[in-house]
Amino acid sequence: MEIIHVSAECYPVAKAGGLGDVVGALPKYQTELGHIAKVVMPMYRTKFLYNNQWETVHKGYTHLGNWWYHYTVIKEKTNKLGFDLYLVDINGLLDREKIYGYGDDTERFTAFQVAVVDWLSAWKHHPDIVHVHDHHTALIPFMLQHCYAYQHLAGIRTVLTIHNAQYQGWMGWDKSHYIPAWDSWKAGLLEWNKAINPLASGIKCAWKVTTVSPTYLAEMRQSAAGLEALLEYEKGKCSGILNGIDTTVWDPSTDIYFEHHYTPDTVEEGKQRNKELLCERFGLDPKKPLITFIGRLVGEKGADLLPQAIEDSFYYIGRKMNFLILGSGFPAIESRLLTMKGLSRGDYNVYIGYDEGLSHLIYAGADFIMMPSRVEPCGLNQLYALRYGTIPVVRNTGGLHDTVIDYGDKNGYGIRFNNATVGDMTHGIWRAVELYQQSEKRKDIRRRILQLDFSWEASVRSYLELYAS
Repeated sequence: MEIIHVSAECYPVAKAGGLGDVVGALPKYQTELGHIAKVVMPMYRTKFLYNNQWETVHKGYTHLGNWWYHYTVIKEKTNKLGFDLYLVDINGLLDREKIYGYGDDTERFTAFQVAVVDWLSAWKHHPDIVHVHDHHTALIPFMLQHCYAYQHLAGIRTVLTIHNAQYQGWMGWDKSHYIPAWDSWKAGLLEWNKAINPLASGIKCAWKVTTVSPTYLAEMRQSAAGLEALLEYEKGKCSGILNGIDTTVWDPSTDIYFEHHYTPDTVEEGKQRNKELLCERFGLDPKKPLITFIGRLVGEKGADLLPQAIEDSFYYIGRKMNFLILGSGFPAIESRLLTMKGLSRGDYNVYIGYDEGLSHLIYAGADFIMMPSRVEPCGLNQLYALRYGTIPVVRNTGGLHDTVIDYGDKNGYGIRFNNATVGDMTHGIWRAVELYQQSEKRKDIRRRILQLDFSWEASVRSYLELYAS
């Protein structure tokens, strides 16, 4: 099969979260199984763009409402990612460093989608599958079927993967002319709650819909930022396929971001040496358990609970542990976490920002990772942590439920709590400290989790079966 993935992110080209990791890995594994997988994404001005070689494969022009624009499609020459990578450039819209966060994001991603469909229209053949990811690309199934200029593409099978249903790309009807001329009788396929909702349109128009864990699919029918009834109605074409991780990038025995590598046989020594490096760098005590948080400092991730949970842990449990936070997000959360540095007694620190290399070192050196998420469609951090022998302390939701079994249960290896509250989180931290003090049990869990398989192989086959259906 020839599969075209269309996405706003792809690691290592441009990444803001788990979407980038998935789109950077899934097509590689599909290619390894003998299929032709390609990724199409915007041409942001990133280091990857300037550090690699490209060739122009297409130039075209189309329009966004009354604005006519030229677009260019370039291809990475060396196939260094393991699949064909194409970037779409639109001057004035996509030629920026950041992926998101601009006032004209609606125009940017709508123009990108129109350019992608216009480019596909110029192909002499049709791909078997167009696989779109999240709301930034979810208008493509509608365009392929109902825009007059592109109806010869209507037979292309489309798949929408929802990585996070909280973000839907709403736009007013005053922007409906951004979409190339379409059959006005089909307005209901764009509309949800009296607005154009790209994610809802994708759910209605895609041939199949997936999300990134079975539990998240079930949860979305109860809580999906207003799309619950639609997901219930369309449940016959929806399925949950658990994400995997790229085990060549995430491998503690070969990781390029740190020197002290380890295997299941050398995990204790390897993690201790990496922990000592972290503790030296951030002024922490290597004799205490190191508990970390890596991710966006936003309410969705439960990051607003961190300051009080850490303070309560020190008060009720005692200063028996270290905390190290890596992330960025809401200024109020960042400010509170930074203020707490002044109260540290060599047992707390925070790094505000994003640092890929530091995140790998933290996974390698930490004893526990906290994920108190209110919403977690799949979660990759817990999978990276398990791959590195770091025990997850997670809220029992979404993909965290599907991938972490509490160590108190049969064959368990993690710590789960039920509610995104300071109290539940603090209790999870207390259990982590208790487990750390049980040396033999902790070592046994570490050895076992290093041998768990959350690679892409099984997930990729599930996607291929879905395409074949």
